[in-house]
Amino acid sequence: MPLVPQHIKELKPYQPGKPIEELKRELGLTKIVKLASNENPIGVSPMALQAMQESLLNVNRYPSPDSYVLRKALAERYDVKIENVFAGNGSEGIISIIMRTFLLDDEEAITSHGSFVTFDVQAQSRGIKLIRTPLKDYRIDLEAIAERITPKTKLIYLANPNNPTGTIFTVSEFLRFINKVPPRVLVILDEAYFEFAHYEPVYPDSMQYRLDNVITLRTFSKAFGLAGVRIGYGFAHEHLIENLMKIKLTFEPSAPAQAAAVAAMKDVDFLEKTLHNNRIGKQYFYDLFDRLGIPYLKSFTNFVTIIFDSEKRVNTIFEKLLKEGVIVRPLKSFGLPHCIRVSVGLPEENEFFAKKLEKAL
Repeated sequence: MPLVPQHIKELKPYQPGKPIEELKRELGLTKIVKLASNENPIGVSPMALQAMQESLLNVNRYPSPDSYVLRKALAERYDVKIENVFAGNGSEGIISIIMRTFLLDDEEAITSHGSFVTFDVQAQSRGIKLIRTPLKDYRIDLEAIAERITPKTKLIYLANPNNPTGTIFTVSEFLRFINKVPPRVLVILDEAYFEFAHYEPVYPDSMQYRLDNVITLRTFSKAFGLAGVRIGYGFAHEHLIENLMKIKLTFEPSAPAQAAAVAAMKDVDFLEKTLHNNRIGKQYFYDLFDRLGIPYLKSFTNFVTIIFDSEKRVNTIFEKLLKEGVIVRPLKSFGLPHCIRVSVGLPEENEFFAKKLEKAL
């Protein structure tokens, strides 16, 4: 028997955006603007930073194995019981735990093309049969997903808002869909960009639909600016949470991550500054792309996806921008080779990008 299973040999790992340090080394540039990874350009909440610094005094001790203080704070914030809350190493880490907990080898999962690639990687790493449905007008097609449910279906993954398109499915679309999903099928609603979308009346906040087979995932990586410490959370029926707690690594997330998350939730000013910067930045991008005649997708997130006529054109623009010190994200690995995703930066970063994009065009 082979040492490495065939499905692992064939697995293509997730490729993150190019790091700033790497581009500096390659091209000898001094100014780099990274608009590739949907990070918070404002930085880190001062309250979260202070909490992390204080937690470092005790890093010789293991962190809380059940993240009690964080889970209690989340339960109070979202008006649920602590037994309904789970914390892990980012949404990706929780997805991995969900798969290890609930999926058997002969069961199947369904997701959409043009969605969060990490779910695909996690499913393939388990050797699980993964069914993908096409996007419809760059949106997740819930009707198509419902039609692909079979007796072997165990898990459905839906990112809402979707990454990398920034689009959403609506309340009415979700309600029609969930009525077609058998109770034995788990539905993951990944709401990593919740803070940027929840103000929209048509957006289905999954906390309003607490069904026994729905797992909500959210993160502190985006709006709260804690991408570097890997901290995410989820809500589900206490029976599901109880079993997830059995499978997760004993001491995840780390103590600094737990402390930072608790503090970040209290920093209302930081969140407001983040959302304000994002609103201004998205409108700046919309105006820019309208002026340049570049099609784009209306976004409910902290990024905007732009559309070109070919993969070749995307590659040319991407390489030209790199040489000018701007990192954006081509979307071939997401199944959208003719698109580029641009994260909202600070005003001066957005302006630098605009100048370089016009030059590249």
